[in-house]
Amino acid sequence: MTHVEIRTIDVVQYKQPLREGGSLPAIVLGSDDFNYVLKFRGAGQGTKALIAELIGGELARAMGLNMPELVFMNLDKAFGHSEGDEEIQDLLKFSVGLNLGLHFLSSAITYDPLVSIADSLSASKVVLLDSLINNIDRTPKNTNLLNWNKELWLIDHGASLYFHHNWDNWKEYEYKPFPMIKDHVLIDRANELTQAVGIIKEKIDSSLIEHIISLIPDDWLADESTSLSAQDKRAAYAQFLNVRLSNIDLIAKEASDVQG
Repeated sequence: MTHVEIRTIDVVQYKQPLREGGSLPAIVLGSDDFNYVLKFRGAGQGTKALIAELIGGELARAMGLNMPELVFMNLDKAFGHSEGDEEIQDLLKFSVGLNLGLHFLSSAITYDPLVSIADSLSASKVVLLDSLINNIDRTPKNTNLLNWNKELWLIDHGASLYFHHNWDNWKEYEYKPFPMIKDHVLIDRANELTQAVGIIKEKIDSSLIEHIISLIPDDWLADESTSLSAQDKRAAYAQFLNVRLSNIDLIAKEASDVQG
């Protein structure tokens, strides 16, 4: 099994804020001359959203789902000095250091459940992924999906793994059902759950999970609200995901049951 590595590049130009996102992501130019959607460490949910984005995105990629390339993007303290918008200026100031970028898919269209493309197997894998990582943000109101070159692409997993917002009780979430799956934008198209389970079992194991978690930068795991060390948190993410993965058949049954 090939393990992905994440490139590190520099932000060389701030191009355009994406105002539809509550955390003010932006289109930026990287030092490799490609455009990226940059998720800022200084935004509302801080580095926890970047960790969820990294883990969710790389699990999606491992399942064979379409994910834009994720890169670490270094933001220099010089950015923001000439920015006229005070809110953006503060965001840039508090985001100095490593942030997370997604390769920008030019001309991609936001997924519309009434007219957009989503084959049954891909829909099934997305539903199981989002149940696995407790992603509460893939609903008809906010699909976090794109159609690009007539294919389904996933973006934005920052609202996943919400147990890490309450480290004192994180173990309670390992075996909890995920009732919000009933609101998933693809639940009605997820008609190949059994086949999707087989693919997930084949593609994802504890070794891959450990590798993905090892990619998290140490300073993203700093958190004054808990006594847990960075190593403790890596172990917690691994345990949570391995327990959820071991119950993937039950997770699929939960999804199937809400389909009626």
